[in-house]
Amino acid sequence: MLKDTLIKLVSIPGPSGFEDACAAYIAEEIKPYVDEIKKDVMGNLICVKKGKGGKRIMLCGHMDQIGFMVTAIEKDGFLRVTNLGGVNPVNMQAQHVVMKSGAKGIVFTETGNDKAMFIDIGAENAEEAKKLASVGDWAVIDGVVTEMGNRISAPYMDDRCGCAVVLETMKNLKETDNEVVAVFTTQEEVGLRGATTAGFTVDPDMAIALDVTLAQDVPSVKKTAYVVSELGKGAAIKIMDRGIISHPSVVAAMKEAAEKAGIPYQMEVLTAGSTDVGAIHKGRSGVASGCISIPCRYVHAPCETIDLRDLQGAVDLLLNLL
Repeated sequence: MLKDTLIKLVSIPGPSGFEDACAAYIAEEIKPYVDEIKKDVMGNLICVKKGKGGKRIMLCGHMDQIGFMVTAIEKDGFLRVTNLGGVNPVNMQAQHVVMKSGAKGIVFTETGNDKAMFIDIGAENAEEAKKLASVGDWAVIDGVVTEMGNRISAPYMDDRCGCAVVLETMKNLKETDNEVVAVFTTQEEVGLRGATTAGFTVDPDMAIALDVTLAQDVPSVKKTAYVVSELGKGAAIKIMDRGIISHPSVVAAMKEAAEKAGIPYQMEVLTAGSTDVGAIHKGRSGVASGCISIPCRYVHAPCETIDLRDLQGAVDLLLNLL
């Protein structure tokens, strides 16, 4: 079930560069539905469902989460940390975290400097702290999943919800003329790094990313700025973001598939941010690429919120497209 898959995925720690646990779970789940699974040197999980001589279509969702990395252990036991990916200290302050070792803690910012972050793991001195953490260890938000009717909130919907869509699509995809390659990528949050190499390896005819986009349908924004998307109005077909102008043929194919099947959708123009196809579409001699986006409130905060109907709509759209 899509919701169950999503809840499981958001519960697996895996910041940029450390996605192995998430990859292991996905590999086990997808194994009965694909013909080949391999993992490349970047940690990308590449899952191939063979076709009958048609096009090669690449689907991708990134496994990595934003998080923290320990840079120093202070004599009083506090851990100095830097960001892994686009961390906003204001959103992260006073949040519970889990360390690589499994130790729990709290992230906070230094008084008078809201950009200097540290983690308190309860250690009384450096010696005690070093039993639980080392320089280079990671930490991620240790949040809760909150169900609110059709909406669900949790850390790291970005982009575990995209991974859930790709996984559910592969589970339900019948025989197809096209070869479909589901890639669960690494290090998207630090520069689309996994997608860069995976795109070169797969060499697709078409690539489609599954990622979140900004749902700005909240009181402080709705009347004052352009709203990129809204919860519950359907998955969004991306026209442009900072990294790509989607190929017109891909946009047209998505719209046609949605309209034929009566699937609600939105059109997305995002003036900041990018997705894996921002790297993939420039590979080799170029790849016709696009993105299906899941509207998400409070992106890169511990309470990222999506609508399950939009999530299912993304699966339905992909299945009809493929």
